Amino acid sequence: MKRQVSAAIVTTLLVSVSFVAAQTKITAPKNKYSPADDVKLGREAATEVEQQLPMLNDDRVDSYVDRVGARLVENIPTEFRHNQFRYTFDVVNLREINAFALPGGPMYAHRGMIEKARTEGEMAGVLAHEISHVALRHGTAQASAAGKYQMGQIGSAILGAIIGGRTGDAVSQVGQFGFGTAFMKYGREYEKQADILGAQIMARAGYDPRAMASMFRTIEQEGGGRSPEWLSNHPNPGNRAEYITREAQSLRVTNPVQNTQDFQSVQARLGQMSPAPSTEEVARGTAGRSPTGGTGNPRTSTPPSARVAAPSTKFTTYNEGDVFRIGVPSNWQEMASENSVMFAPQGGHGAINGQSVFTHGVQVGIARNETHSLEEATQELLASFAQANPQLGRSGNPTKGTLGGRAGLRTMLANVSEATGGRERIVLYTTQMKDGSLFYLIGVSPEGEFGTYQPVINRVAQSIRFLR
Repeated sequence: MKRQVSAAIVTTLLVSVSFVAAQTKITAPKNKYSPADDVKLGREAATEVEQQLPMLNDDRVDSYVDRVGARLVENIPTEFRHNQFRYTFDVVNLREINAFALPGGPMYAHRGMIEKARTEGEMAGVLAHEISHVALRHGTAQASAAGKYQMGQIGSAILGAIIGGRTGDAVSQVGQFGFGTAFMKYGREYEKQADILGAQIMARAGYDPRAMASMFRTIEQEGGGRSPEWLSNHPNPGNRAEYITREAQSLRVTNPVQNTQDFQSVQARLGQMSPAPSTEEVARGTAGRSPTGGTGNPRTSTPPSARVAAPSTKFTTYNEGDVFRIGVPSNWQEMASENSVMFAPQGGHGAINGQSVFTHGVQVGIARNETHSLEEATQELLASFAQANPQLGRSGNPTKGTLGGRAGLRTMLANVSEATGGRERIVLYTTQMKDGSLFYLIGVSPEGEFGTYQPVINRVAQSIRFLR
């Protein structure tokens, strides 16, 4: 259960903050929407975000970020408090340094941001910046300035901006994760306001605001020659580090919080988990998955069994939503995840180091396709598999055929199983959906059993029927 932090709470801190010079005065922009509208939009968008993005769902990490966030929220200046707002903090299992906030208070920090921060103060700086966007109601203020948009359109734009891709006709098709629309990609004026107010909130909460500037420099360095995701969404208004430092000089914090044992413990815990996927991998539907594996976070292990029953000659038909129908041996189990569905016999699947794996069976999924070519999209999918499986090799060139009555490709592969250490054979079938996305089916078995499993996998592929 999430802890909700009301902006009306005030706490007493164990640090001393004195104001040695006049703070920069911040004025919230004009807004034709009510705070209740912000709450409604944010709540609706949060539901979709948590269905579409890979949430970390680790109680210890989430609780820690929640505590830091609550400390910041409790120190929002009175004039920017909205009693209706309920701030919540969750961690997204993505590797990029990023964070984003929704109107009304739902807030999300990328795992990569926590891992790259050098101190708790640096992490708090990013959260304080995002909290400031919410407190100043920048999302709906920007929509007010646009003028022509209605509430429903704003909600769709927010969802499309964060989630991207095709999540239904109600959501804008932006084609990327992150802030991609006029409502969530803020201009330099709003960015400077969030920087300044964020610095003031940090000081009130007992953090040195200069840690925010330090984190921004880390983000810039992380991008190398490219603009990092966070900076592309939060452009530098100019001299960012300098004016944050000047603001910090007007806010004298005695014994500021720099690092804590909790921060170090959480970073160590994250370091023990499987690496987080990138936003690109998640957007393409291949996040954290090997050709014979799924996704997972904690480093737990329940390896597949050495004894696996032969596939039944009787088939059971499954309807996967309104997308496709498939038939599989009746002694195979269905296991659905965020991006795919797996069918495997008892003992033919398990978990290794927190990542689901299977040694016998099939996995079916849909990946985003930006190339509009079946051949190129298949090559991109294979390349993403090869990144996580260096011993994956192709056995000849793809052959043309059909899948579900549509033009398709079949590619034969060989790999070393992460679960058993033995050789395995893989068949990859690909075709395109009507919207251009890539539909794929992966069949796998140990090399010594492939003679038995290949005709079964072929029969499963032949059973595919698309429902739209």
